[in-house]
Order: sequence, then structure tokens, then C-alpha cells
Amino acid sequence: MWESESESRGRERMSSLEIERHDGMKSDAFVRRDQSWYVSSDIPSDLLVKVGGISFHLHKYPLLSRSGRMNRIIYESSRDSDLTVIDLDDLPGGSDAFELAAKFCYGIAVDLTASNISGLRCAAEYLEMTEDLEEGNLIFKTEAFLSYVVLSSWRDSIVVLKSCEGLSPWAENLQIVRRCSESIAWKACANPRGIRWAYTGRPSPKWNSDSKESSPSRAQPVPPDWWFEDVSILRIDHFVRVVTAIKVKGMRYELIGAAITQYASKWLPGLQDGPSQLADDGWSQGAGLHMIIAGTGNKDDLTGTQIREQRMVIESLISIIPPQRDCVSCSFLLRLLRIANMLKVAPALVTELEKRVGMQLEQATLPDLLIPSFNRGDTAYDVDLVQRLVEHFLVQEQTEPSSPSRGETPHDSMRISSGPNAKARVARLIDSYLTEVSRDRNLSLTKFQVLAEALPESARSCDDGLYRAVDSYLKAHPTLTEHERKRLCRVMDCQKLSIDACMHAAQNERLPLRVVVQVLFSEQVKISNALANSTLKQPGEPAHSFQQLNFPNPTRRQLLEGTPQSFQEGWITAKKDINTLKFELESMKAKYLELQNDMDALQNKFEKMTAGNSGPTKPGKPQMGSAWSSGWWKLGKITKINNSDVQDMSGAHGPVAGPSEQGRKGPRRWRNSIS
Repeated sequence: MWESESESRGRERMSSLEIERHDGMKSDAFVRRDQSWYVSSDIPSDLLVKVGGISFHLHKYPLLSRSGRMNRIIYESSRDSDLTVIDLDDLPGGSDAFELAAKFCYGIAVDLTASNISGLRCAAEYLEMTEDLEEGNLIFKTEAFLSYVVLSSWRDSIVVLKSCEGLSPWAENLQIVRRCSESIAWKACANPRGIRWAYTGRPSPKWNSDSKESSPSRAQPVPPDWWFEDVSILRIDHFVRVVTAIKVKGMRYELIGAAITQYASKWLPGLQDGPSQLADDGWSQGAGLHMIIAGTGNKDDLTGTQIREQRMVIESLISIIPPQRDCVSCSFLLRLLRIANMLKVAPALVTELEKRVGMQLEQATLPDLLIPSFNRGDTAYDVDLVQRLVEHFLVQEQTEPSSPSRGETPHDSMRISSGPNAKARVARLIDSYLTEVSRDRNLSLTKFQVLAEALPESARSCDDGLYRAVDSYLKAHPTLTEHERKRLCRVMDCQKLSIDACMHAAQNERLPLRVVVQVLFSEQVKISNALANSTLKQPGEPAHSFQQLNFPNPTRRQLLEGTPQSFQEGWITAKKDINTLKFELESMKAKYLELQNDMDALQNKFEKMTAGNSGPTKPGKPQMGSAWSSGWWKLGKITKINNSDVQDMSGAHGPVAGPSEQGRKGPRRWRNSIS
């Protein structure tokens, strides 16, 4: 009906419309019917404006008087038709902003708020509602309200910046985003008690309430993260602008890192719970962006738009993380790295993130380090990535003492946990990681060996963790050849194994025989050294050697009980052989002594018989029986010599029967007897 009436009446009413407008024509309200707006006026509309699917039935003169763009469009349009139709689909702010601008042109009061001011300011710029057409035009009024009212409050600055998300590039060109970002950054770094919270009637936080009943001493302290929640509602590009401005103003880097962590937890729900809290189907649950975390997930289920949005979030967060160490946790960095690898983030940013993880790798945990490998046909976990992280850690350990990180103060450098403690923690972490990934049958021996030998030998004081990893790898790969088993076992040092590990290794059928022998030999050496040290130790001297070997109580009985069963059985057999040898030596000694007594008695009897039967001899003539006596004398001498040798051999096992033989002990031949 309104369109037909406008077409029938035509041009006759135009002059009267202009006269009435000059006289102060006003409209009380706009009326909406379905997808169309109508002006409550007796004068039919002669202008149809379409914005975003919404039709506005208006009059030409109110818009001509205040909009330079509408003036030019109407003038250039056809003059033959009574009704002019204009399409403004590219108007910033859409139909809502044009509705407010049209009401302003008709003189209807417009309620300016933080939610509509940015869209109305961009629409006024688009419609060219400048002061050249009329004083106090829409550009002047919106700019004044934006600069002096909205940006002076905290919450409304956030709302304005949030509303600029759909106004690019107009909001950027009009400096609305820059001014809002600087306003938010200034307020975040200032004392929050002196900040105007909002120009509207919204309630202020408890710590910002100016109650006269409460004294300043009883006021609730302001938390340092009071601005995190408000800033986290911004889009990623605006969040980056705010964080960059906050950095320039000198905010503490640990607070900036905490704000980044909270923002990532809000927009990437998979980072909040971590891989240990995933659903059974491998998908993270929660509102916001839908993110795949577990290795069983498939990013092909995401749309192209979602992948691009998530990739942009990851890349932006990596680029604004402060360079200082410990500004964010290593667990957060590893979970961020997990998603970055899945979404194929730019390689340069991934490398930068890996270096950041390497700076504080000793803080990582095993669940965060189990990053899936997203390359099909490869191992279940990304072992190459962990290898690179260890390399970055070693490089950082070498460069930290000489060149501190950029932006670090001397106090910050004192907080760096470097040296043997950090390397020992990383070594334990890598040993646990190797034990976990060794169950994968696709893991090659070369990758396992390279990662196991990545850290220097000084990083591990005990190789029990490596032994568990080697044993787990042997279980999962039963088809290894003997050469490959020996090559695998070279990654561990048998001398660094504890007693429990040695007991297990001595009975482990999967280990090569050469390795079992090395384990038994090293354990025998430890026990021998421990026994020797316990014998030579002074009464008041502490048993350092036992503490180094991790013996709970340095007694001989406990040392023997702690040895492997096979070693104990060999020890018992050796003791039996020694006792048998002792008995045989004692029997041989007794026989030698009996023979010597018989020989002495026979010689004495022979000498008496010779002396009784012989007479005086002539000079120069040899005596009878001299050959026999010299022979018996030589035989007795040989017997005594042999007897002394037997005594020397058996002197360590028992006393000699004869008193004369006890004083003729020679040097002991078995000095290192194991009895």
C-alpha cells in the first residue's frame, strides 16, 4: 500500500515536503513490519533504501540534508521515476547502524551506547555526515561520545573493541581499534581502583566499590589478574593489539603469559584439560572452537574455516609470548605445540615454539611429551620432535651462562635452573618417554638409540631407567637379531645399574649373554670393593662407598643377600672347592711329616751301626759307609725342603703341627683368597 500510494502521488508532494522539512518536519517513530521499516508520517515515502535484506521506506529530503553520500546518489539516480531505490549492502554496521542514522536524520532521539557507537560512527563516515552539511552532524556527535565518554571507562572500552570485529576496515581506518587498545592497555597497567568502570549503570566489581562504610584498610585487595577475563572475550587480532600495547607500557611478563594462557584455555578448550582428560573418542569437549587433541582424532572432520581460524589463533599466540623464561608453563607450550603440529602451523613458528620448550624442558611431564605423530605410516608418537627438543635443551644449557635471554634481568637469570639438576630431570623424563614409546613396533632401533644417547653420560647417575626402556623394547621387538640386541644394550652402562636391576638382568633371557656376564662382573666388582672398603675403613670413618652404591646397610650378609641368585650359587660352589682343597693339603702335610720322622729314625739307626762296626782307618783312606751317609743326608735335606714348601702352601689354612716348622713360614702365595 505504501509503495502504490507513493507511485500515484508523485512529484506534487515534493515541494510541500521540502517546505515542511525546512519548517522543522519531525517524525515520532519508525514502525517495522516484517522486513521493512516505515516512517510514522502522513507524507508518503519516495525513497527506498535496502540494507542487508531490510527495506527502509523513507523520504529524500531528511537524508539529503545530512548525508553527502545520499545526496550524491540521489542526484545521480534517474529523475524520471518518482521512487528512488538505493542498495547499501556494503554499509558498515548493517541495517542496525542505518536505522539509527536514519532516525538521527529525522530528528528522533538516538540512544548512544558502547554497543552501537562504533557501528554508528562507521556508518556516519560511510554516509559522509560531516559538519559541512549541518552543524552538529552525526560524525561530530559520535566522535565526541566515543572519545570523551566511552573510552574513559574500562568495560565500555572492551565492549567497543568487541563490536569492531565486524567493522573492518572502517574501524581500523578511523583509529577506533587503536584507541580502544591503548585505552585498555593503559587501564590494565594503572591502579584499578582509580579506573572508571562504566558510564552506564552496570555494577562494579567488589574490589572497585566505593562504599563509605568500608575503610581503605578493610578494602578487598585487587587481584593482579583482574583484567584477564574481560580481555579474553576479544577476537584474536584485537587481543594481540591489546597485549602488544600492554607490553609497551611495561606490564610484568609473567602476567602477560598468564593472560595468554587464559585466552588459549578459553578459545582452545583442549589446552585446559590436557591429553589425560580427553573423552574416549579422542575429541575434546567444551564450548568454543572444536579442537582435536588426541592422536586418534582426525582433523579432516573440521571445516576449512575452522581450521583456518584455529591456525590463526595458534600462530598469533606463539608470536606474542614474551621472550622471558617461565612466563608460561612448559606444559602449556607442549600442548600448544601438539595442536600446532596437527594444524600444520608455519614451520618458522613451530621451530620458535620448540626452542621455547627446550628452554624449560626439565619442567615437562610425560603425558605432555607424548605428542602424536600426524604423519601416516610413521610411529604413534613423534619421536623426532622429542629429539629436537632435547637438542634445543642442550644448546640452551650451553649458552645460558654466557648469554642470558633477551629482556632478562640479573634477577631473572638467577631463576634459571641449569646444570646437573636440570639434566638429571631431563634424563629421567627421556627414560620414561623411551619406556613408553618402545612398545611401538614401528619404532626403529636407530631412533631409539639416537634419543637414548642424546644426553651426555654425566646426566645419568643410574641407568635403571634406560634398562627398563631397553627391556620394554626387547619385549615389543622379539625378532631382533643378536647383533641388534648387542647394539641396543650399548646405550646403557652396566656399572650404573642398581642391585635390583642387576638381579633382574641376571635372570633376563631377552638380554644377550655377553651383557649378562658384564652385569654379573660389574656387580661382583662392586661387592668386592664394598667388602674391601668395609675391612679397611676406620671405626669412626663414614662409609661413603656404600652410600655411593646405594646399599641400605653395609653388612656382609646383606651384601651377599642382595646379589643375584646365580652369583650366590657360584659363590657356594667355589667355597666347597676351597674347603676340599684345604682338606687335601692337610692330609698331604701329615703324610710328609710321617715320612720325615721315619727317615730320621732310619738315618740315626744306620749311623749307630756304622760307628759300631768301623775301626780306626788309615790316613788318606776314605771311611766305609761315607757314600751311604752322604746319600741319606741329601735325602733328608730334600724331604725337609719339600716339607717347608707344603707348610708355606697350607700356612693360610691352619697351624703347622711341629713347633720348628711354625717358625719357618714363607711368603703367602694366595694373597687375594676369596675364602
